[in-house]
Amino acid sequence: MADFVDRVVLHIAAGNGGHGCASVHREKFKPLGGPDGANGGRGGDVILEVDSNTSSLLEYHRRPHRKAGNGKPGAGSLRNGANGDDIVLKVPNGTVVKTQRGDVLADLVGEGTRFVAAEGGHGGLGNAALASAKRKAPGFALLGEPGDALDVVLELKTVADVALVGFPSAGKSSLIAALSAAKPKIADYPFTTLVPNLGVVSAGETVFTVADVPGLIEGASQGKGLGLEFLRHIERSSTLAHVLDCATLEPGRDPISDFDIIERELAAYDELFAGDDTVALGERPRVVVLNKVDVPDGKDLAEIVRPEFEARGLRVFEVSAAAHIGLRELSFAMAEMVSAHRASLPAQEPTRLVLRPAPVAGPEFEVRKVGDNEFLVTGTKPVRWVRQTDFQNEEAVGYLADRLNRLGIEDGLRQAGAQDGATVMIGSEDESVVFDWHPDIASSGEVNMGPRGTDQRLSDW
Repeated sequence: MADFVDRVVLHIAAGNGGHGCASVHREKFKPLGGPDGANGGRGGDVILEVDSNTSSLLEYHRRPHRKAGNGKPGAGSLRNGANGDDIVLKVPNGTVVKTQRGDVLADLVGEGTRFVAAEGGHGGLGNAALASAKRKAPGFALLGEPGDALDVVLELKTVADVALVGFPSAGKSSLIAALSAAKPKIADYPFTTLVPNLGVVSAGETVFTVADVPGLIEGASQGKGLGLEFLRHIERSSTLAHVLDCATLEPGRDPISDFDIIERELAAYDELFAGDDTVALGERPRVVVLNKVDVPDGKDLAEIVRPEFEARGLRVFEVSAAAHIGLRELSFAMAEMVSAHRASLPAQEPTRLVLRPAPVAGPEFEVRKVGDNEFLVTGTKPVRWVRQTDFQNEEAVGYLADRLNRLGIEDGLRQAGAQDGATVMIGSEDESVVFDWHPDIASSGEVNMGPRGTDQRLSDW
């Protein structure tokens, strides 16, 4: 079983709201003391929260289905139902939440950052809350609303200031181990590093993080090797460090050709994600690290290729991760570049929770003719009200008709050309509740209500 996962599809479901209660207060000498049915509890939310102690999405790869608690139903004597328990899912710093179409819902950076991925359904009102001058003792209550249920994609993008890029076995893992306290797996065969490693480096007063990105090869941007899988971990880094092997024994390879191949792969990755707002990888500051100069042939080759890189305007450092040669100069150069990037950023304001309610401008519903005397009604309010209605209770159905009439749907149907007996669907074309429309049924203000739980209009029609 893999021990590092940086992309998962998570199936989440918030809790459903509890149903309201229809109850009448009863006690000695007061057989009908008025409605006392309470409201149902709210369903629990599914919340994603950044946790510094979480480094992988492995837990959600193993258990991709998560559901919050349902709200409890209301009870008599005005006892509200308990709210459902929220479920808090811990994710690593740098987790991006997307829809399956690729739309970004949230970019979670910073310890404790939270995002409500699925909201719980509202609890239904009890008959005590529904009582009015016209309905002194409602014989019905509203149903709880279902919670959100959706699939989201979680992608981890490592948060690091400097990304070490280069061919497999170029010495990136050894370099990060020498610069920091990180203990990555190191061996002399390709693709030793299968997961990004993070290390914290101190250079003077500057403290920054370095990421050892798994080895790239030619064609990585097309999915070869491990490159495409982990190129996303470079996106957040402000500085790139090309780690080049000056002691490789592979034929046809040298530091200059390795550098050019990796640069082409970074440029190809930029083209794949040209629409993103992040700075292109090809435009970020970079340094060249000529590694393994403790080997005599490696030292000679470094001296040969150094002028070529300097002619391209690149800063070059000759180092040996194994012998700890040149590491101090390299770490201070990285710190200087990181500090310059941080100074260029706008001043950080305290983190605030920004509420962006959906705009209310525009019609609250829409009536559309979809067939011969068939009409589809869409809109947040009518769809929500239909979900709250207990269609086994005539009085509840009558209450729904009153609400829809007050909203103006009756007039909207007339204007759309609906005739008596028209088929009216409320919801979407794929999922809706179907009614037969009879405009001659009066509103509740014009008739006397029947026994509790019934509606005289529906009984007489």
